[in-house]
Order: sequence, then C-alpha cells, then structure tokens
Amino acid sequence: MARIYLSPPHMGSEERALLLEAFDSNWIAPLGPMVDAFERELAAHAGVAHVAALASGTSALHLALLMLGVGPGDEVLVPSLTFSATANAVRYVGAQPVFLDVDERYWVLDPALLAEDLEQRARQGRLPKAVLTVDLYGQLCPYAEIEALCARYELPLLEDAAEALGASYQGRQAGSFGVMSAFSFNGNKIITTSGGGALASNDERWIRRARFLATQAREPAPHYQHEEIGYNYRLSNLLAAVGRGQLRVLEQRVAARRAVNQRYRQLLTGVDGLSFMQELPESRCSFWLTCLTIDEAVFGASREQLRLALEREDIESRPVWKPMHLQPVFRDAPCRGGAVSARLFEHGLCLPSGSALTPEEQERIVSIMLSQRRT
Repeated sequence: MARIYLSPPHMGSEERALLLEAFDSNWIAPLGPMVDAFERELAAHAGVAHVAALASGTSALHLALLMLGVGPGDEVLVPSLTFSATANAVRYVGAQPVFLDVDERYWVLDPALLAEDLEQRARQGRLPKAVLTVDLYGQLCPYAEIEALCARYELPLLEDAAEALGASYQGRQAGSFGVMSAFSFNGNKIITTSGGGALASNDERWIRRARFLATQAREPAPHYQHEEIGYNYRLSNLLAAVGRGQLRVLEQRVAARRAVNQRYRQLLTGVDGLSFMQELPESRCSFWLTCLTIDEAVFGASREQLRLALEREDIESRPVWKPMHLQPVFRDAPCRGGAVSARLFEHGLCLPSGSALTPEEQERIVSIMLSQRRT
C-alpha cells in the first residue's frame, strides 16, 4: 500500500503544458514571461496591486523587513506558534523577535494579548519596529482588530501568509493585509512551484524595491554596477510556469482541503477527547492542514501514540509546530504568555490533508486512530 503523506503536491495537465511551453521557449534562466504572468495572476487572485515572485516565502519576509528598516536593536512582535522561518527572517536582519501567545480556539495571534503588550510598551516608550502576523495552517488572523491596533500605534504590519493562500477574512484574501505580505509555494503547500514564494503589496514602491534587491541590487548600467548589497532571490521562469498552472486550480484545491477537514470532523463526531482547530468567524479557512488536539486522559491515547501508530502503517502525520519560545535557538528571545502555544504543541497533531486524499484513505486513518483508544 502506498505511503500516505501529510501534504503532497497535487499536479495536473495544465502545469505540465505550461512547463513545457516555458522549456520550449528556452526561457530557462531566472525571470521571463512566465514570471511576469504569474505575478499578475497572483496579484489578481489575492486582491493586491503588485507582486514580486521570489525564491521562497522566507526571502519575501527577509526583504520586507529590510525595506522597513528593521535592524540591530529593533524588536518585532511575532506569534510563538509558527514555523521557524518567520522568526529566522527577523534574525536575518539582526533584530530580536518577541514572541506572543496565540488564541486557544483559532491558534493565531491573540489580539487581546497584542493590545495588552502594545499598551504597556507605549507607556514605557519602547514600541516594536513592526508586527509580524502568521496565518497558521490556512487560518487567517482577526485582522480587523490587529490592523486597528497597528494603526493606533503607527506600526507597520507584515502578514506571513505562507500557509494560507486561498483563505479569506471578511471578504479579503490572504495576502491582502498589512503593508506587505509573504506567500510560500514550497512542495507541501496548497499550490506549489516546487520551491518558491512571493512578496505582495498595494504599494508599488515596495515591490519595485524588492525586485531590485532580489536581483543582486544591480544598477541600470551596461556593466555590472552595485552600490548596495543585493540577493539572489528571484523565481525561475520554469517554476513560475508550474505556479501559473497551479494557480488556475487553487479554488479546487482549497475546496478539496476543506472537504477533507469536514470528513475528519464527521468521522470523529462524538469521539471524546479530540478537539479540532476552530474556524475564525467571518473567515474561510483553507485548512492547508487539518489539526486537532488529543486529551490523553479522555481519549485514551496520547498525541505521540497516535502519530507512531499511523507511522507504523506508513501514514505521515506530524506534531503541531513547536513554539519558537521553546526552541533552543531562540532561548534568549522574550515571550509574552506561551502556555497556549506550548499546550497545542504537546497535544496537537496534524493529519494527512492533501487535496488528493480519498475518503477511503481518510477512513483508514481514522480507523487506526480509534484503534489506539484504551477502554
């Protein structure tokens, strides 16, 4: 029986056709007409004016922080429950991430905690340089509250939408919040370019500057003229072709992942000790991954026992992200709260959630999970 992966790529004929078109055109090197088209199409989907296609979501965050002037001695507020790339980008520019806890129901940045932290910092005269939100597992943050807080304290908001393309909040698409946002097209995301990302903004100046920095900061001269440090961060034309094909089926992929989430909920209805991540009101979560927590005392098995039982049957599942404030590399970083993030990590499990996952495969997964209960 074939291995069931957590979130494998889901490719179709359009991706192949566009990739061959790019190949046959001999636009093999970075940049080209596929990159230009992918940027336009992604911007149109996300409801933003401008997009720069880049090598990764991490490079998008790095450039955004650089352009905001974040550097040594500065602090950036970041939710603790996230993948390390979010906090790593803050360290790339020499700044200090300051971690905040998440909401226990929705698993994203707790706006009440953010309000409390900013109020205290304002009294002390030590506001952060920026607020960096994370749309976790396809769940957008409560941006009505967060944007209002950032506006009150005149702080730039950056949106890490790496896990949330296709999700929406109050009618706005993921990636349309803050002064800039970052997407990821890594191989395990809802759509993929195998590796890649993008920076989005409604301000053309940010995107024009990002493209400049991402192409080694080469000045417009016939020779190679460089007056500042640049980076090799642009997406290749071949990968952009794959991205264009994937973008055309994005809504189908989101619908499939939401159906996977709904099936898990139905199959596990009435099973005590299991709690799913809730969907934020006024939002449409993409459910990039379906995640739940296991109360061992009630369910009769621990998160790790379930994970290992699935692995023995060649099924990949994974613990929820280990919070950044518990990571050795960030041991010196401040954290406000953290108990919720820690608890979600200790008891949380990400289930196979690919858009090609079949109902039969889900039934098998759930059957294995239920077989671990102690009576």
